Amino acid sequence: MKKAWLYVLALSLASVGAQAAEKCSESPSCKAARAVVQDLDKIVTPNGVQETYKTPIGGIDQWINVRGQDRSNPLILFVHGGPASPAMATMWQFQRPIEEYFTVAQWDQRGAGKTFREANPDSISDTIHIPRYVDDAIEVADHLRKKYKKDKVILLGHSWGTIVAMQAALKRPDLFYAYVGIGQVISTPENERISFGYALKQAKANNNEEALKDLESIAPYPGDQPITRERIVKARKWPQYYGGMTAYRNSSPYFFDGPMLSPEYSEEDADAIDQGSLFTLGRVLPEFVTVDMSKVRKFPIPVVMFLGRHDYTTPTQPTADWMKQVKAPYKQVVWFENSAHMMPWEEPGKTLVSLLTYVRPLAQARRK
Repeated sequence: MKKAWLYVLALSLASVGAQAAEKCSESPSCKAARAVVQDLDKIVTPNGVQETYKTPIGGIDQWINVRGQDRSNPLILFVHGGPASPAMATMWQFQRPIEEYFTVAQWDQRGAGKTFREANPDSISDTIHIPRYVDDAIEVADHLRKKYKKDKVILLGHSWGTIVAMQAALKRPDLFYAYVGIGQVISTPENERISFGYALKQAKANNNEEALKDLESIAPYPGDQPITRERIVKARKWPQYYGGMTAYRNSSPYFFDGPMLSPEYSEEDADAIDQGSLFTLGRVLPEFVTVDMSKVRKFPIPVVMFLGRHDYTTPTQPTADWMKQVKAPYKQVVWFENSAHMMPWEEPGKTLVSLLTYVRPLAQARRK
């Protein structure tokens, strides 16, 4: 599974080590720990909701998890990163407090996690394109709105998911109270340039010969050459090693191995994350590396950006610049001083407070 880990690391969020999940199944203490997480995560309030189900989206069955202490709360659709790195597998690490004030829907996108297991890969191979993901997100949002009797939902994207969610908001603004971008991608080429420069600076400062050899082998980056899978793997490895994925850390095992304790994920589901990542990355990479939303001058709904001060997986400067020039009904930048790319995991308290301060009022005001 190491190979799969490296390939997905190239885009942002590494996949799960299924070997860890397999070891957990053989360990009574690990199984007991999972049972504790499952018990703690139970929604027991009279008006709460806790559902995991599959439903037809975009011509295939796709999996959705919906959780919240009170169905009357505003509903968030969380569009995960990757591609094909579902947050459903690790939401237990940060989401529970949010569920006191919001209902949260986690959705495993096509080719990702539980949804990957629902369709023969050959049957969906030709559908792995950004516009299809965008239409899927719109369909999921409309499904949730109707199922849970909401006028609109809050749209939240993380990393790769910001590409999908942002375009969904532009295409169907009528479905959404607001858009929240976490680890926002505005321009992939610009992100790659900044991220590479940061890694090179850190490698030189630390006399890291291995990193320098890797980085110099692809310099200038991105340059005029295509951003291939091999080049992006090397380019992303070292910024993340120097804290660009999780601040102050050179690795993120809490995320990579987190699904082994997930109440929602079986061993087969965890294994499917790796399989889906390998399946998806090569197909979507040519489109991903050309993404450029910097020319969007007007945004039709309120937009809130959560920016990690140390994020060099999706560097923040292009997003901060874009927020200064874009016209929107409401806009707000929130800086996470002790986070890199994984803000909900790194600063869950600030994530909750920021959602309550800047996002929940947008849904409440428009419901009156």
